[in-house]
Formats: sequence, C-alpha cells, structure tokens
Amino acid sequence: MKSNIMKLSLIALIVALGHSCRQTPKGGSTNENKKPKTQVAGTFGDDLFFLKVHSDIVTLQTGEGLVAVSPALQGRVMTSSAKGMEGKSYGWINKAHYESKDTLPQINVYGGEERFWLGPEGGQYSFFFKKDVDFTYENWYTPRLIDVEPFEIKEQTPDQVSFEKTATLTNYSGFRFDFKIERKVNVLSKKEISDALGISMPEGIHSVGYRTTNTLTNIGNEDWKKETGLPSIWLLGMLKHSETTTVVIPYTQGNEAELGSIVNDDYFGKVPSDRLVVTDKAIFFKGDGKQRGKIGLSPQRAKNIMGSYDAMDKALTIVTYNKPKGVTDYVNSKWELQEEPYKGDVINSYNDGPSEPGAKPLGPFYELESSSPAAALKKGESITHIQSTYHFEGNETCLNQIAEQLLGVSLNEITKIFKQK
Repeated sequence: MKSNIMKLSLIALIVALGHSCRQTPKGGSTNENKKPKTQVAGTFGDDLFFLKVHSDIVTLQTGEGLVAVSPALQGRVMTSSAKGMEGKSYGWINKAHYESKDTLPQINVYGGEERFWLGPEGGQYSFFFKKDVDFTYENWYTPRLIDVEPFEIKEQTPDQVSFEKTATLTNYSGFRFDFKIERKVNVLSKKEISDALGISMPEGIHSVGYRTTNTLTNIGNEDWKKETGLPSIWLLGMLKHSETTTVVIPYTQGNEAELGSIVNDDYFGKVPSDRLVVTDKAIFFKGDGKQRGKIGLSPQRAKNIMGSYDAMDKALTIVTYNKPKGVTDYVNSKWELQEEPYKGDVINSYNDGPSEPGAKPLGPFYELESSSPAAALKKGESITHIQSTYHFEGNETCLNQIAEQLLGVSLNEITKIFKQK
C-alpha cells in the first residue's frame, strides 16, 4: 500500500512539474544534439540536408540551438532550430528555386530568416531602380550585391562566423557609393539569451537565439549627404507561417498630432480590419500567409522589439534591434518621387499571399524587418545595425511569462484577438 502511494505521489509530481515554469538548473542535457536517423520534413535537419546539397552552409551551434548560415547569399541566416536537428525549422526556404538552378534578373527569392539588404527600395535615392525610369515592377531590379553575390568569410568558430564585402552601388539620382560591409552572425547560449532580454529562462522552454552585427563603412572619396541620397542597413526575415501565426508589435503611445499615425498600413492597399487590430497595448497583424499586406512603424512609434506567436506550434518569436534614441531620419522606400525621403519606417512586417485573385503566393511566409537610420557618413565613418532573433518553444504557461514580459500582452490576448472580429 505504501509503495502504491509513493508511486502515485511520484506521478503527480511529474505531472505538476510538466505544467510549471522552473528555472534551468546548471548543466543541461547531454542528449540534445543527436542527428535524427531519418530526415523528417519541416525539421532543421531536413532543411539543413537540403541546403548542403545545393550550397556550402556554415552551421553554428550552442547547446540545442542551431543556426544555418549561407556565405553564398551574403551571410544570410537560412534557418534555425531550438531543439537540435529534430526541431522545428523556422526559416522559409524556397526549395523550388534552389532546384530550378535559375538565376533570374529581378530577384532570386531563396528565402532565409534574416538577410542583409540596403535601403531605400523606391524613391529618388533608390538602389532598385535605374536613373529616370518609372517606378513600376518591370523596372525594379534587386542589386546583385544583395541578391546572389557571396560574402567572404573572415573568421569562423563553432558559434560565430564573420563576413566582409567591398562594393559599389549607384542610386537613382546617379550618386555613387563606395563602401565596405561587415557582417557577423553568432548563436547565443541560454544564459546570453536571458541576459540580453532580461528574463529568467524557464526549464520547460527550448530556445535558440542569434545576433547579427552589420556594419556599413564609407570607403569612398566623398561624404554621404541627404541631397544626394543616403543608404540604410535593412534586415529582413522570411519565416514559416501557420494559420495561427499572429505578429505582435508594441508601440509608443501618444497623441497622433505629436507622434503621427500609429501604423502605416497602405503599402499594398489598406490592410482590412479583420487582419490588423490596434489596441492600447500593441499592434496585431495576421501572419497566416493568406493575404498579401505590409505594415510599418515610424521612429516616433516604434520600440526596439517585435514578435509573433504561432498558437498551433506553441512557438514564440522575438526580434530586437538597436534603435538610436532621438534619431528620426529613416529612408523612405515607397515607389514614387518623394516629398519626404527621410520619413520612412523603422520596422515592418509583411504577410505573403496572392498578389491578385487566382495568383499563386510567393511563398507563402511572413516577414519581420528592421532598418538602421539613414547613414549620413563622412569618409571613413561607419554605421552599425544589430538585430537579434529569438525562438522559444514549450510549455504555454512559461511562454506566456515571456510574452507578457517582453511584448506586454498575454498569449490569451494574442490568440483571441482575431477571433473577436
């Protein structure tokens, strides 16, 4: 009888522990990183195997956190995992384009959950349109530098890799930029994640975090000035969606007369109210890959954090970046000759979907993006933009603590926001 009582008590204890949030003990599992015997679709191991068939890939690791980086695609983070090789693969990868072996003239959409780009995209200082052409899709071309050209590896260790690239680009107005790009990607330990975000990591949570440090240096003979156009560092991530993915962006509250509109939602036509909700806590935007749309926040409204929650996979994503205090000049990427070329957005989110009824979506996927300020650099000066991406999986009670602390909203608020519409 006593033995049965002890067994029942032990079972109850195990169940209780499974539904609680406990702090991670020192040490950790020694069985986290075994390669799966079979490649399961949707896992990091499966995507990594595919990528290595088609290109050289650098794999960074700490604990069960894994990050796949492509030197051939500008040091792009292709995907990551919070649970080793068998874990969910977060980055959307366009496998059909890899397999086609095509190199297209306008853009080569390989995917990847964080890529290095340069802004602005549109306007009189654009890098995507040649001088004096109309701002139409037919005239839009992604510079090869940030599309298909490789970055050279300068240094590599098991948990980080650094790249360098020297290049020249000429903008729509005809000004030539000579610059050097330096990019470092490093995967973060659980302690580094906790310290960076100011949270205590619950034991019931699997996590992966990585930081990219991106530096642009003016190596030309002329200063970069507003009158001839300024570039910016632009980081974009294509992430796998689900029907239950919701993007969450906290914002700075205040009077619209002083701070401007809360959210810019007219990039591809106004986003309907059943896909975009603004509360007094945050902006909620559907990332379900079903309808094309994009939103952005100005420097007056943006904070240095955004995220998303996939209720189906119980996965929370957090993105942070360095946002200089008091800086308001950000490049404008709208496809038009602009009256205010330095009144652009700091952070953006894009949801993929058909561009018109009956058309196929590009992915689908959803994106989280951040930009540096406009880089008014004198000869020899540099600007650095740092972005960190974190994925958390596991017990919903623990995930809720992280969401409330970092995004200011609960998982219950996130999952119910569009059910009320």
